[in-house]
Amino acid sequence: MKKRYTEEQIIGFLREADAGLPVKDLCRKHGVSEGS
Repeated sequence: MKKRYTEEQIIGFLREADAGLPVKDLCRKHGVSEGS
């Protein structure tokens, strides 16, 4: 099974969320469903 996202991508995503970007906007930017 292939991972959809690399650890680096996930870490970057979480860093952006920690920086205060709304999750909804992050999901749209990265093409991820909010459920993920």
